[in-house]
Amino acid sequence: MKKIKILNSENGFIKFVFVTGLLAFLVYAGIKFGMPHYRYSAFKSDTKGIARIFTGDTEKTKELIFERAMELKIPLKEEDIVVTKTERRVIIRTSWSETVDLLGLYQKKFNFAIAIEE
Repeated sequence: MKKIKILNSENGFIKFVFVTGLLAFLVYAGIKFGMPHYRYSAFKSDTKGIARIFTGDTEKTKELIFERAMELKIPLKEEDIVVTKTERRVIIRTSWSETVDLLGLYQKKFNFAIAIEE
């Protein structure tokens, strides 16, 4: 019964709106900052998988990796992907940067790099 009275008072309603707004902002910020890290993790995992099924054609492998980067909306150019074949291994290296903009108030630049040897 007391909770209903507090919510009906002016102070209780203002607190409720403030806390709800703050929670919504935190969820928004978490999604904005979490997505680049999710894309990095998914791309790295997929690149490892592509490296495992390497057929010997470095250009085809490079194209597959680039296609996956475009599917994940990673700001990467095909020239930035380096696929090298050695005697027993394939080496894949790439890097990119993403800037997260939080409502125009705060910008954070993330630098990601992948170096895989399979």
